[in-house]
Amino acid sequence: MTKAPMALIVDDEPDILQLLGITLMRMGIDTCKAENLSQAYHHLTNTHFDVCLTDMRLPDGDGLELIKYIQKKHPEIPVALITAHGNMEIAIEAMKAGAFDFLSKPVDLHSLKNLVSTAIKLNNPTKTSADSNIKTKKQLIGDTPIMQQLKQTILKLARSQAPVYIHGESGTGKELVAKLIHFKGPRADAPFVPVNCGAIPSELMESEFFGHKKGSFTGAINDKKGLFQSANGGTLFLDEIAELPLNMQVKLLRTIQEKTVRPIGNETEIPIDVRILSASHKNLLALVETEEFRQDLFYRINVIELIVPALRERVDDIPKIADYLLKQLTQLHGAEQVNISDAALAALKNYPFPGNIRELENILERAITLCSGEQIQSEDLNLPVSQTHSIKKEHSNQNSISNRGNLSLDEYLEQIETNEITQALKEANGNKTQAAKLLGISFRAMRYKLKKLEID
Repeated sequence: MTKAPMALIVDDEPDILQLLGITLMRMGIDTCKAENLSQAYHHLTNTHFDVCLTDMRLPDGDGLELIKYIQKKHPEIPVALITAHGNMEIAIEAMKAGAFDFLSKPVDLHSLKNLVSTAIKLNNPTKTSADSNIKTKKQLIGDTPIMQQLKQTILKLARSQAPVYIHGESGTGKELVAKLIHFKGPRADAPFVPVNCGAIPSELMESEFFGHKKGSFTGAINDKKGLFQSANGGTLFLDEIAELPLNMQVKLLRTIQEKTVRPIGNETEIPIDVRILSASHKNLLALVETEEFRQDLFYRINVIELIVPALRERVDDIPKIADYLLKQLTQLHGAEQVNISDAALAALKNYPFPGNIRELENILERAITLCSGEQIQSEDLNLPVSQTHSIKKEHSNQNSISNRGNLSLDEYLEQIETNEITQALKEANGNKTQAAKLLGISFRAMRYKLKKLEID
C-alpha cells in the first residue's frame, strides 16, 4: 500500500490550521501541525515531509526564518509562504530565499490544492515528467564551467515556482532554457506555451493573452481562450517581454499578482494556475530607468534572473555544439553525414558569433551545401571577415577594463557611454533620431541618456 504524502502546516491561528488540515486530508494528504517555529523545528527533526505551508507571522519568529532553515537543512522539502493579501514584497523575498511558491490570505482553496499537488510532484514525479527529456528535441550542449553552472541552476529553478527572467543575447537559446526549466519540473505533463510578445499586434494583445467572449467586439464570432488559459496548469513563456506596450504591462502585472484573468466581454474573473518565465535580449533595468518598462512588473517577473552566456564566452564548447548541429542538420535534410576539419573548427573558435548558436547553425547549414567532400573546410564556412574584425575590436575594447585607471566603475561606464553617443551623433550629423538608431536604442532612451550624461 502506498504511503500517503505528509504535509507540515505552521500557523498560530487554530481556525487556519483546521481549514488547511481538512482541505489536505480530503486530498489524501496526512498533516502535522505546528503553532510556532519551535514546534516546526521539532517536527522537521523527527518526521519526513513532502511539503510545508507556513504563515508569515509566528509567535517566535517569521516564515522567512523557517524557509531559510528548510533550505539549509531539508532542501528537498518544497515550502510555501502564506502572506497577507497584496503583500507582494514579502512573497518575492520568500521566493528569493528559496520558497516554492506563496499563497495570499484569505486562502483560496482552489489555489491551495493546485499548489500542494504541484509541490508533491517534485519528489514523486509522474512517468510523464520523469521522461520529459523526450519532449525537448534540442539540448544544452557544453561542459565548460559556465555551462555546468547553468545546467545546475536550471535543475534548481525547475523545483521552484518563482518567476524567472532569462536574459541573454539573441540566439543564445533562451527559449530552450525556459523549456528545460518547465520539463524538468513538476509541471512537465502540463502545457508549455511560448509567445513572442513582439510578434502580436498591439490591438490584438488583450484578446490573445486573456481571451474573449463571442460578440464582445466586431469579429469575435466565437469564444476564444487566451494564452493564460491555454497554459493553465503549466508554464507561459513570455519571450521578448520588453516589447509589451505599457498598457499591457499593467494588465499583465495584475494577472500575475491576482492569478486570475478576465476574458474580454466576461463578467467574472477566471482563476488560473500558471508559472511565468520571461526573456529578453534587451536590458530591462535600463528600460525601467527610461520609463519604457514598468518597475513594478520588472520586480515581479525578475524574482530570479538567469543569464544565458554568449557563445564567445564558452569557446571550448564550440566543437561539441558543431558536432551535435551537424548530426541534426544532415538528418533533417537527408544528407550524407559530414564532419568538420581542425582548421574549420579553429576558424569557428576565432569568430565572435554576434548571432550566437543560431548563427552557428546557419553557418553550418550553408557549409554542408558548399562542401565538396565529407569534411567541411574553413573556406566552406564563408565567415564574414569584416564583421569578425569589427566585433573582435569591440569585444577587445569591452575587455580593456584594466585600463580605466583610477576611475570608479560607474565613472568608467559613463565615459564609454559618452564616447559612444558623441561618436554616433557625429556620424548622424547631429540628428538625435538617427544617432539612436545607430546605437540600437529608442529615441526616448537617447533623450534620457543625453540629459543624464549632460551631452549638448
